[in-house]
Amino acid sequence: MARLRIGVLTSSDTRAAGEADDTSGRALIEMSEARGWEVVAYHLVPDDRDRIATALIQMADDDACDIVFTTGGTGIGPRDVLPETTLGVADREVPGIGEVIRGESLKITSRAMLSRGTAGQRGSTLIVNLPGSEKAVRESFGFVEGVLEHAAEMMAGGGHG
Repeated sequence: MARLRIGVLTSSDTRAAGEADDTSGRALIEMSEARGWEVVAYHLVPDDRDRIATALIQMADDDACDIVFTTGGTGIGPRDVLPETTLGVADREVPGIGEVIRGESLKITSRAMLSRGTAGQRGSTLIVNLPGSEKAVRESFGFVEGVLEHAAEMMAGGGHG
């Protein structure tokens, strides 16, 4: 098992204002640590493109995260800007991750078709957008966790065998 460096970003106006608890961010930290991965960065920011972009860039460039999980901001509400912001800081999109999360989630709820979550690569960091609820985060993490160590190897120039 690879020891991945993990970043977690929660994008939520209510959680950032202290009006709600960040259960989805905590769940991502817990599940990452249960896999033996090291959580090296955590940010809780409002649904604001500049704040989100700054945190994503810091986790990729300064904190050297292998994987950054985001939660929240993937829906169709007026302040849901996480997918656009992710792609704005990424060097390239990794669309299969969002496709799998939506496809598997559709087996659970028809509301999954309203999620716009994606994934992108910035240097050797993979940014993975997950939904905002703790339940959906736990399910989505389970859909993708098995490929993330291989993804990190590939981004580092190996893992093609």
